[in-house]
Amino acid sequence: MDKKRLICSTVLALALLAGMVNSGCLRSLRHAVQTPVESTTDFSSSIFSGGLQRTYLVHVSSIYDETKPTPQVIVLHGGGGSGQGMNALTQFNTVADRENFIVVYPDGFENHWNDGRGVQRYSAQAQNVDDVGFISALIDHLADQFNIDAERVYVTGISNGAMMSHRLGCQLSEKIAAIAPVAGNLPVNMEPICSPSRPVSVLLINGTDDPLVPWAGGEVHLGPLKLGQVLSVADTVKFWVTKDGCTAAPVEAPLPDTDPHDGTTVTTETYGGCQDDVEVVLYAVLSGGHTWPDGLQYSSEAVIGRTSRDFNASEVIWQFFKSHPMP
Repeated sequence: MDKKRLICSTVLALALLAGMVNSGCLRSLRHAVQTPVESTTDFSSSIFSGGLQRTYLVHVSSIYDETKPTPQVIVLHGGGGSGQGMNALTQFNTVADRENFIVVYPDGFENHWNDGRGVQRYSAQAQNVDDVGFISALIDHLADQFNIDAERVYVTGISNGAMMSHRLGCQLSEKIAAIAPVAGNLPVNMEPICSPSRPVSVLLINGTDDPLVPWAGGEVHLGPLKLGQVLSVADTVKFWVTKDGCTAAPVEAPLPDTDPHDGTTVTTETYGGCQDDVEVVLYAVLSGGHTWPDGLQYSSEAVIGRTSRDFNASEVIWQFFKSHPMP
């Protein structure tokens, strides 16, 4: 990567939560970190929702069969990002082509999601953009275009997109079978108003050394910028365990430390005995950062922390989704 792209990658990482992405940097990085839309199985489009023209990118599995109901995974970018950049981070298209599901990468309003934190520097939150309505309309719209399995529609995302995943689990559970937030806890403002219409399976992936969204909860921050309050990871897990009526005691298990050089280890907590056979699972990445495990290290460890290589988040998320259709 040349010097300009290196500088811009750091700027982009710093802007993920602050909403200050530099357009020149984005242009410079486009070929370095984003996947161009070239395949006949990829297309971009838009729908009108909440008085706004909303855009999204779709990747259709290379083995999609229109005669068979097909799962759909909605992947939400972090603050300051875009749908197009998420495949470079997650490589979800590769998983979709092997496992046969459709991936959707929507774009937040002005590159952010209205996740419930009420951060006034973000237009999506300051203007109270109806992102729940947008995702609901997008699900319906794509169901008209493809043979979507309505019992297997899922949502995942990172950071701002992870917090939006929590919100969708709270407010769109009639259409979403399970959620998988990565590096994003439940916003404090969502806790008293979260009332899913049914139990929701939840997979959480969090790094204990996340420098942006604190493991212990409190203020999301980027340097001096204060970007809203979140629950701790423990309280976020407890929240979903309570909502889902799960057994209190988790089954804990360490993952093999397959890459001893990445500086991380991983422990899982699985909460069973939930209503309607749903499940809550936490992947705790010890010494992990604000990252997508086994995904792109999109900036230096000094800025975003470590990326674990002990498991592939996209693979684990899909296997979790695959095992948890709508009750």
